[in-house]
Amino acid sequence: MRKGHVNQILLITDGCSNHGEDPLAIASLAKEQGITVNVIGIMEENRHDHEAMKEVEGIALAGGGIHQVVYVQQLSQTVQMVTKKAMTQTLQGVVNKELQQILGKDTEIEELPPDKRGEVMEVVDELGETVHLQVLVLVDTSASMKPKLPTVKEALIDLSISLNSRIGENQFGMCIFPGKNSDAEIVLNWTPRFDSLSSIFQKLTTGGITPTGPALREALQHFKSVRSRKGLLEAKEEHDEFGF
Repeated sequence: MRKGHVNQILLITDGCSNHGEDPLAIASLAKEQGITVNVIGIMEENRHDHEAMKEVEGIALAGGGIHQVVYVQQLSQTVQMVTKKAMTQTLQGVVNKELQQILGKDTEIEELPPDKRGEVMEVVDELGETVHLQVLVLVDTSASMKPKLPTVKEALIDLSISLNSRIGENQFGMCIFPGKNSDAEIVLNWTPRFDSLSSIFQKLTTGGITPTGPALREALQHFKSVRSRKGLLEAKEEHDEFGF
């Protein structure tokens, strides 16, 4: 994670991957690149897919994130909770590294005296309000997700509204899997708000395979392309300022 940035992938799915590369391997690669992978598994009340829920947990563990399995009715508050909790967890990890440099490699927040721990958590809370947050949402559009997509849309809009109260900048993007002509497709480029989701969801079609691994790979490429563009812009600004 670059200083002042929290990068997250939020995967929303109701089933097991059945096409393409291993999603756990790609989630692990994302973690290595400073991108946390969080997973929400949507469960139907009368159907418990243990293999799917095991995969949900495994992807989040490999990606250094958190997971939650919910009924569709609970989705809205869960999306907000997972995003915010994962951001706090990421920031706590950063602060722990700083503490270890200052106080020794075995020191963590939980081991500090209560008063010092409280001060550190205040710093974490403040960072949570000010860091640049980028969330790329991966939405499963396989056939079984069709009745759940309206709730997914409302949950993402609620997330955008909730996070817009932060001081820091928010950037959201969305990728669906499978896409129309590929395993995964970016349907919303980086934007500070999810206002355009209603029109996007109206055009979505469901069906086919569940290529979770390729979708995660597409998400990594999207983060990489943004970083490349930012690097070019920073280099151009430096050239304009110093003339070389």
